[in-house]
Amino acid sequence: MKGKGVMVFWIVLAVLIVGGFGASLYMKTLPGKYDGLAQCLKDKGVIFYGAFWCPHCQATKKQFGNSAPLLPYVECSEPDQKTQTPICIEKKIVQYPTWVRPQDDQRLSGEHTLQEIADFGGCTLPQ
Repeated sequence: MKGKGVMVFWIVLAVLIVGGFGASLYMKTLPGKYDGLAQCLKDKGVIFYGAFWCPHCQATKKQFGNSAPLLPYVECSEPDQKTQTPICIEKKIVQYPTWVRPQDDQRLSGEHTLQEIADFGGCTLPQ
């Protein structure tokens, strides 16, 4: 009797773990709340320059949630975390994150709210 109860426990635990993992993967595939904003920034030619190790860049991506993969993002850091990629050297990116508007080369550097990023890009923040 005791062996059967232990087996049921492990089966239930396995189902919960697999179900939780599946739900997590499913949630990541849903459209993001800010897909329209990310697409607008991309359509306007605004570029988000950042570095994989930068906590402010990570926080900015986190604000976009599931929409982050749609951002017009350019990685500036080489794997050694000490040197920049050629494109970021050429564009004179000196702070992360930096958003650049191509039409006037205006820059928005540092961590900002989604509303500030939307305004900078000439986009509307969805409500």
